[in-house]
Amino acid sequence: MPIRPATPADIPAIAAIYDEAVRTGTASFEVTPPGAAEMARRHAAITEGGYPYLVMEEDGAVLGYAYASAFRPRIAYRHTVENSIYVAPAAQGRGVGRALLEALLVQCEAAGFRQMVAVIGDSANAGSIGLHRACGFQPAGLLEATGLKFGRWIDTVLMQRPLGRGADGVPEEADLSFSG
Repeated sequence: MPIRPATPADIPAIAAIYDEAVRTGTASFEVTPPGAAEMARRHAAITEGGYPYLVMEEDGAVLGYAYASAFRPRIAYRHTVENSIYVAPAAQGRGVGRALLEALLVQCEAAGFRQMVAVIGDSANAGSIGLHRACGFQPAGLLEATGLKFGRWIDTVLMQRPLGRGADGVPEEADLSFSG
């Protein structure tokens, strides 16, 4: 199943996957699905910012997507990215999330980023926590009862993984070179 950069033509499928995740799950703390126009705006902002945004497809259908984005807006965080991964319900349990995360890690390392942070909605989200652990992420913290969704408080799990040289040495500013 090929993994490739997401294009504007993928936005309807991406929006549908995210719509389902927002309406039925706790991975996202959004409570109203944003729709295709907003997802297109977000895609453009992420890719224009120089971050990878990937999709996996099978027979022309998008099975899932993943992207990296700025962890925080302050300049000192510029070498740290946050990942997001969403998989269509029918494709879950088939290794789509892992393949997307592994591809995202490779692209972010090649771009010179040094740390990746996973901000996982719901401490009961065993699938996402297990996926990140399997890909080398370590627990970095638990923020209890930070989201209120579906009438209950939901924790936020933080996990972290070094990329490339990680904290070994200070990177040259020219080291961040993601170009698509």
